[in-house]
Amino acid sequence: MDNHQKRNLTFLTIGLIFMLSGIEYAVILPTIWRYLQILEAPPYFLGLGLSAFSVSGLLTGPLFGFWSDRSKTTKFIILFSNLFEIAGNFMYFIGYSKWLLLCSRLVAGVGAGAGSSIFGFLTRSTRPEERAGIFAAIMACRQAGLLVGPAFNLFLRLCDFKLGPFVVNKYTSPGIFMCLLWLLLQFVVLAVHWDVPPISSEEGAVMVEMKQEEGNEEEEVPLMGSDEEPAQTYRALNSGELDTSASSEAQPIHSASASSNPFKNFSVSRELLREEVVVLLTAQFITLFNQTALETMVTPLTQRYFGFGELGNSLMYSLCGVEVILGFFFVRWLSGKVADRAVLAVGLVICCTACIWCLVFLCNPRGGYEWELSAFIIGVFLQLLGLPFVAVSQVSLFSKVTAEKTQGFSQGVRRSVGGLATILGPLWAGGLTNNLYIMLGMMLVLLLMISVMTALSYERLTEPRAVQSAQSCDSGG
Repeated sequence: MDNHQKRNLTFLTIGLIFMLSGIEYAVILPTIWRYLQILEAPPYFLGLGLSAFSVSGLLTGPLFGFWSDRSKTTKFIILFSNLFEIAGNFMYFIGYSKWLLLCSRLVAGVGAGAGSSIFGFLTRSTRPEERAGIFAAIMACRQAGLLVGPAFNLFLRLCDFKLGPFVVNKYTSPGIFMCLLWLLLQFVVLAVHWDVPPISSEEGAVMVEMKQEEGNEEEEVPLMGSDEEPAQTYRALNSGELDTSASSEAQPIHSASASSNPFKNFSVSRELLREEVVVLLTAQFITLFNQTALETMVTPLTQRYFGFGELGNSLMYSLCGVEVILGFFFVRWLSGKVADRAVLAVGLVICCTACIWCLVFLCNPRGGYEWELSAFIIGVFLQLLGLPFVAVSQVSLFSKVTAEKTQGFSQGVRRSVGGLATILGPLWAGGLTNNLYIMLGMMLVLLLMISVMTALSYERLTEPRAVQSAQSCDSGG
């Protein structure tokens, strides 16, 4: 099996990992509110329960990323992190008290920290021009899980039996169900996941082979391959990596086989405190803060105004999953036609529109059940419509404006920022479900702020290597 086949199977495995994370979210979210009520938990425990998962990911993401950057491996990291998912979901299944339920989400969240390693691997294993499409497909897999999850809830809600000393009902069954799925995934990772070499390393090996075969025909088949090759081979940006030079034949090989310590000469301020990086990290925070705040608000809101139960919420999340999956595939297509920064700008406009709509029509609903339901559906539709645009573009841009050799750590920082948002979002919304003007007003202020930041930094939200390559060609000419 060649590296191309291994690469595709590995991407498939990564897609399954993200799909399972979506399924877990979809089977737990519709029932955790009632589960906590049965365990006599106060209302704020809903926010704590939803945030606990993110706390662990926030802390472990950079650590897993650092580990993968140093070891250049992701397979063992994924196998190790999945053990926490298995243990956490089993604890959720036991669920003797509200504190055990809270701890179960903390333990399961450790497994989510491996996402930084996975995004670092994807960055090193894809070319810049295909990266947004790959990221969109992987994110669509999570949304597919969100779509499939409610279907599992249709039969999980029918469970009513005992498994030894444990009670299996519609509230505990999601835990044991996800425990078994994560256990099965371990065998899939063992079988069809490979730590394939980075794209630049593969290209370097091919160049050496071509060089040896051609012998003395060095002028006809240069080691660099083509004028466009440097843009694919060199990916370090303002981070102390070696400067690229078209006049050196040995440098691609040296660059491909980077130092065993990727953090040599690494500077956090130089890498993560640049204007464009700060804008993208802010976009990550605000997007996830608003998204999780709305998700926290939705379940009590549908119960209060529309009388939705577990089944109604599951069907609603299923329909939302369909929309978001279609959105991700549309962005996957659009990313090949339009620059990432333009996709980001469009997504922010849609999100602002959605927030204004919710602020106007949902805070003080009038007009009867049909109008209230229609206003709610439109608001949710607009919010989900903007999500794929912002999510894909900011992740793709972030991978391009930060150094490839430390992608695991950088992606860990990005995901930690997102984790902080997913902690604060539910906490913010959980205490304001009865005061939507304040909750949605703050969300709109944050969206307007990142929109202004994006507009002011628009020229810098692009891949610096494109500029560097153009300058290199000019100096070479």
